[in-house]
Amino acid sequence: MSDSPASPTQIKPDDQRPEHPDFWCKRFDEGSTPWDAGKVPAAFADFVARQPAPLNTLIPGCGSAWEAGHLAEVGWPVTALDFSPAAVDKARKVLGPAAVDLVCADFFTFAPPRPYQLIYERAFLCALPRKLWADWGRRVAELLPPGSLLAGYFFLCDQLKGPPFGILPEQLDALLLANFERLEDAAVDDSIPVFSGRERWQVWRRR
Repeated sequence: MSDSPASPTQIKPDDQRPEHPDFWCKRFDEGSTPWDAGKVPAAFADFVARQPAPLNTLIPGCGSAWEAGHLAEVGWPVTALDFSPAAVDKARKVLGPAAVDLVCADFFTFAPPRPYQLIYERAFLCALPRKLWADWGRRVAELLPPGSLLAGYFFLCDQLKGPPFGILPEQLDALLLANFERLEDAAVDDSIPVFSGRERWQVWRRR
């Protein structure tokens, strides 16, 4: 009896699947993190400065967590979340003694102790394979009560191969418009090379 033919679609190793923490652990361990700006981007800093009061904030896929450190400096309560232990280790080094709730957990199953007023998006949605986009849209709506905000940077283009995976404006609208209204949409002039010319700063409010 002959051997069965190989499956035409072999399952990739975990470190080649961006939906698995090993993919990101490998890149952090190798220092291959081209999405890491190493600073707080201007539109986000401006957004924070414009708010009349601190917002309890969640940063999913926080990576090195530069923005979480900025929020802690200005007295905002902030949870920095990543499912990659290597990313969390890097964030711990970046944050030092900053008052940040640094959590190693999966965004899709994480159970926060209290509601968030803001979810900050930067290089998280574009890190997710397309099969998880609808889950992301549902999850941000679940985590944010009415009146809360989703704010950040969206990689708006047709780049199919990733990460980063590009999302078209109409695809992003399809994920969010049922539960959110867009308040701000602006060009970004301080993008790092991997996102340059293809990201927008947007703020959405939960209906």
